[in-house]
Amino acid sequence: MTAIIGGTSLMESSLFAGWNEEPVRTPYGDIKIKTDGIHVFIQRHGSPPVPPHKINHCANIHALKDLDAKEVVAINSTGSMKMEIRPGIFLIPHDFISLWDIPTFFDNEMRFIIPVMDTDLRLSLYGLCRELKMDVLSEGIYVQTRGPRLETKAEIDLLRGYGDVVGMTMASEATLCMELGIPYVSLCSIDNYCNGIVKIPLTIEEIKENASNGQKAIETLIEKLLAKDSE
Repeated sequence: MTAIIGGTSLMESSLFAGWNEEPVRTPYGDIKIKTDGIHVFIQRHGSPPVPPHKINHCANIHALKDLDAKEVVAINSTGSMKMEIRPGIFLIPHDFISLWDIPTFFDNEMRFIIPVMDTDLRLSLYGLCRELKMDVLSEGIYVQTRGPRLETKAEIDLLRGYGDVVGMTMASEATLCMELGIPYVSLCSIDNYCNGIVKIPLTIEEIKENASNGQKAIETLIEKLLAKDSE
């Protein structure tokens, strides 16, 4: 079973309109999922949606483990720290940086993992994106910040030396999936340039418009993913 994790925009998608909404109880709290009986979709922010720093990642990922998810494909909105990684394209991270607010299932255990993104799943997703003629990069480094505010120019100036895109959710999801042994991959939608990268920054409205413009490509990709999973 393939599980899809997405943000608030995907909850409005007609793609999941016919799916059933079901509650799932976990040791970390109760969440709601959508399912067609084969696949699962989680809106990471919940309903009503909470800001990124309030997301219950442990409940979301634990629910997927309980549901026997064989892999997780996440859709994440990001900002670009590199001029050549322009808004409107996609990137599939091969690594990430998150040195603060790291969630874990091992709060009371002496257990450790070496966090490594799943190469096979990343290359498989990249190949599917290329089949659909999406403008996508096969690798990049994702830097997670806490939010909910966007980053300062000084912060981006520091972080751009180490990473390519910035977001507020992917590293937490990836870490927890790794702890539970669930392969995880992210398709990052590049919705804006980060603060200070260009002289005239995008407005919040323009960022939302860029995210909306990529919605059709994302929906087509998810349809293809689900169809392959059902074969």
